[in-house]
Amino acid sequence: MTGGGAAGANLLALRSHNTALVLDLLRAAGAEGISRLELAERTGLTPQAVSKITARLREEGLAAEAGRRASTGGKPRTVLRLVPEAGHAVGVHVDRDELRAVLVDLNGSVAAERRRPLDLGAGAPAVVEAVAREVEELVGEVLWTTGRTGAGRFTGGWSGGSGAAALVGAASLVGVDSLLGVGVALPGPLDHRLGVLHRVTGFPEWDGFPLRDALGRRLGVPVVVDKDTNAAALGLAVAGEGASFAYLHLGTGLGAGLVIEGAVHRGARTGAGEFGHQVIQLDGPRCGCGDRGCIEALCLAAVGRGEVREAARVLGAGAANLAGLLDIDLVLLGGRTVAAAPDEFVTGVAAVLDARARREGAPEGAVPVRVAPGGARGVAEGAAQLLLAPLFGRGDG
Repeated sequence: MTGGGAAGANLLALRSHNTALVLDLLRAAGAEGISRLELAERTGLTPQAVSKITARLREEGLAAEAGRRASTGGKPRTVLRLVPEAGHAVGVHVDRDELRAVLVDLNGSVAAERRRPLDLGAGAPAVVEAVAREVEELVGEVLWTTGRTGAGRFTGGWSGGSGAAALVGAASLVGVDSLLGVGVALPGPLDHRLGVLHRVTGFPEWDGFPLRDALGRRLGVPVVVDKDTNAAALGLAVAGEGASFAYLHLGTGLGAGLVIEGAVHRGARTGAGEFGHQVIQLDGPRCGCGDRGCIEALCLAAVGRGEVREAARVLGAGAANLAGLLDIDLVLLGGRTVAAAPDEFVTGVAAVLDARARREGAPEGAVPVRVAPGGARGVAEGAAQLLLAPLFGRGDG
């Protein structure tokens, strides 16, 4: 992450293993809360260790008392709950032609959303500025206009702007105490660890651009960058969609987010999931990546001709390859192209997987296929989890 001394650094410092365990249980308990004794039993920590952790969380404003619960013996137990509004993260989905941003609280609940057209080919400075302005206005819309104090208070300056007041410069975001940072998800390939883009299909001019550092300098808060498919897969994993699954995203491009044994699989160079550029037709049509017969080119060409069944069949062939290679439990479909004809894509992909399962005599049957929950903002919400999930021990961000 970037942005030394940035807002939210105090929250990010809580990312110790034991604290994450306690925070995750507090979040799962919801408004009813959980007692310190239950926290000790479920984490395996000593009651003294739990008391120290919860005292620190209460100091930070992340936990609060939620009343008392009857005990089997002795005085009633005090129960604690998470304070969702004590922390926020912004998730941004940068597509080739559109930008969508959401502001979420510690529960992952969306407090505000913004959407606008975007030209990824307009150049790095223009895109970075567009993302920064949307983030500033989104944060200002909620964390300033609600008049919150304490966690989430605003101490920066403002200037007039359309709609809600607009933030002025990086110092404004630094003044929002509850903001952990910004997660940005966009088409790959890219280096997740360094936040550097590679040759985005159709936009080779982005190759080598340090998006994480550039946006971090502009906003003054921590920034994490990942592929759109990985961000969506992380959000789905946090929501409990399964231990091993593939999220296939068909929109302006085609990619996959892979979750293996509960963790997003990015690979040794964080380049895993370039699903759309597996060649399934030698000497096929030219793809934007420069190769021929890629599944992305075949699938999008079929969509362009209005042949949704053929697009679904092609997508199914790729999904069957993944199922055979990785032995996954589930295939989830998402993206605006899938959203335009969800039943056709689910039926078509499932048919290919069913045929493969019958040929192989798989005793447990075919890998199930369904549309991913979350809809159009699933990638943006997943991008916010790039900041939130590590806080709860659910990923490395």
